[in-house]
Amino acid sequence: MTDIANPDSRAIRNVFVLVIAQATVGAQMPMIFVLGGLAGQTLASNVCWATLPISMIVFGSMTTAPWMSQVMQRFGRRAGFIVGVSGGAIGAAIGAYALMNSSFPLFLLGSYFTGIYMSAHGFYRFAAIDTASEAFRPKAMSYVMAGGLASAVIGPQLTKITSDAMAVPFLGTYLTVIGINIIGSLLFLFLDIPTPPKPKVGDVAGRTRWEMLKEPRILVAIITAMVSYALMNLVMTSTPLAVVGCGYTQDLAADVVTGHVLAMFVPSFFTGHLIARYGAEKIVAIGLVILASAGAVGLAGVDIANFFVALILLGIGWNFGFIGASTMLAGSHTIEERGRIQGINDMIVFGCVTIASLASGGLMNCTGDTGVQTVESVTHGWTAVNLAMAPFLALAGGALIWLMMRPKEAQA
Repeated sequence: MTDIANPDSRAIRNVFVLVIAQATVGAQMPMIFVLGGLAGQTLASNVCWATLPISMIVFGSMTTAPWMSQVMQRFGRRAGFIVGVSGGAIGAAIGAYALMNSSFPLFLLGSYFTGIYMSAHGFYRFAAIDTASEAFRPKAMSYVMAGGLASAVIGPQLTKITSDAMAVPFLGTYLTVIGINIIGSLLFLFLDIPTPPKPKVGDVAGRTRWEMLKEPRILVAIITAMVSYALMNLVMTSTPLAVVGCGYTQDLAADVVTGHVLAMFVPSFFTGHLIARYGAEKIVAIGLVILASAGAVGLAGVDIANFFVALILLGIGWNFGFIGASTMLAGSHTIEERGRIQGINDMIVFGCVTIASLASGGLMNCTGDTGVQTVESVTHGWTAVNLAMAPFLALAGGALIWLMMRPKEAQA
């Protein structure tokens, strides 16, 4: 029930549950992203395929998003999130079995199931606003994203403790992820988000997917979310390989990823307030500029300081770009249209993230390389990864400028 004195009392409760879920269940994502490429490098017959497990996670998320969105539209957010943690537990179990048997194909299969969790995880931000007032929406979404701050610390630290805890490298981490999903699933029993009412005969069903995709604000929201997330993934996926390849330790690679994930979520404490004050479009524009700065720092050298600064800027740029774009999308559809547009949005976004993670391994390990990993070849690959950001930033920036130059009534 909604408290008359505070119309957002239900939303605050749901935000609290989702923040805890983001912090605990969400910790598995940095754990798997830190080790996915390194494990792939040990299992794959060709180093060019080292980041394929991460690509399979994102591919799983992309192909899951449309039906996950429909599950949530029909059965509610709680059901969808429980399906998600089930996928995460199954994926980690298959991954653990694959590591014990040195099977790269099985490891890829497990990665795909992990993508089911990643897809559900992506809907936390939309669930945060389902019961929120219009004024509270940007803050609700931002607070839930801020829950990733704890996962940024918990995930990599658990990786350090568990990655070499057993005779088989990385096995302990994947067994830990199983436990995280099982325990975390209990959290969603406390969600209080009504299932959208089923349409009755004669009800207006809202716009079709194609009609919504033709709306300028929705189109630009999808493009900027797609570019922000894909470029973040492109660089982040390569980072552990680049750090270790340049002679630094695996623990330092985990610390760089920790700094990056902290930068992804710390700004969320004020991103919602900035969006409410200045508008989502301006915050997205700032995010794109910061992403470009991350690429420039990455191109400047391969000192450990360069890795830290570049990945911190990458995280902040993603935060502004992705939360801003998600807020733009959330304000551009009705509750009846939610299941259609949120699913297609995440399918497009994670489809491009899949391509980015595939490209990441090729650019990092196989650009001008003969197959022998040296510091010089790693540096060459890291340069290629950062240069690849430029055309996509130009695309997103151009789309945003086009939207902002349109008359106000055409943007609405």
